[in-house]
Amino acid sequence: MNKVLITTLLSSLLAIPAIANTAFTNGKDAVSYRQASFQLIRHNMGDIQDMIRGNVAFDAERVQRRAEALALLSQLPWESFTVPGAQEAGGKVKPAIWNNLPEVQERGEKLAADAAALLAAAKTAEQAEIRKAFGDFARNCKACHDKYKAD
Repeated sequence: MNKVLITTLLSSLLAIPAIANTAFTNGKDAVSYRQASFQLIRHNMGDIQDMIRGNVAFDAERVQRRAEALALLSQLPWESFTVPGAQEAGGKVKPAIWNNLPEVQERGEKLAADAAALLAAAKTAEQAEIRKAFGDFARNCKACHDKYKAD
């Protein structure tokens, strides 16, 4: 009896990731999530960019907070591209993206790595290091937009 109970419980626990492999209910939900993720990335990037350009006073603590947010946010949108129905649900992507999802996932991983490097630079509070790391992050972000974002 105990073996059957343990086996059933263990099987149920192992099945949970398969059942809950996505937080999305449908493709439209995935598109909304993706767009919201990118909006938050844009907001945090914009604030750092304003400080780098001198449009607002440089604040090392604020840069670090924004970089911490980017380190998390840059990991979020990529799963939403693989949700069944996401292709048909719309969004501002070029059709080519759906034929190149492995490349998109790689670019997402690179963006997350660039965000981690930006966070490391932000922790130094050295503007030159932050500027370089932010430039790498922004170039990677723009390259994906140039290739895959529809106007």
